[in-house]
Amino acid sequence: MTEIAYFLTPLSPWVYLAGRRPFEIAARHGAALDLCPLDAAALFARTGGTPLADRHPNRKAWRLQELARWSARLDMPLNLKPRHFPTNPAPASYALIAAQDAGGGDLAGLLTGLGRAVWAEERDIAEDAVIRDCLARAGYDPDLADRGLLSGAETYARNLETAVARGVFGVPTWVVGEAVLWGQDRLDFLDAELAQVA
Repeated sequence: MTEIAYFLTPLSPWVYLAGRRPFEIAARHGAALDLCPLDAAALFARTGGTPLADRHPNRKAWRLQELARWSARLDMPLNLKPRHFPTNPAPASYALIAAQDAGGGDLAGLLTGLGRAVWAEERDIAEDAVIRDCLARAGYDPDLADRGLLSGAETYARNLETAVARGVFGVPTWVVGEAVLWGQDRLDFLDAELAQVA
């Protein structure tokens, strides 16, 4: 079975806009999608990226235009300046890691629910109550938010090291073998890559 490493942060608007599509593409090709939440700010620092706050105004303006364009194209509501961005993505990332390990729920629903909480519902995914609600809505035990925090933190840190080693520099990124596909606008290429290796 082909494995897809999906490097992400639930805080990213681009991960939110990717939505369920990576899961649907993986399923269509019989591939395994492995969610690898990581600290995106640390990834940028390690690989030469510029944090959003430090980018030139031209780049910031383009980002807002592009988010609006993709939100409209995908028919996904998106507040360009949400109340709880930035926030600490680690607790939600640990919940994703725990849910993936536990199984039995809708992992795509959990990831998209966390993104929707930030970008469409003005909720803070660093808050325990928000994480628990997203877990429950996706069919998981809300207590996963409290379980495995140490192993979640270890996996979160390990995912960063793996990402750097595999050539990742931004999120969302999908890695299939040696192919590195960065950005939700590269999902067609992910589909094509999987068709070649199937």
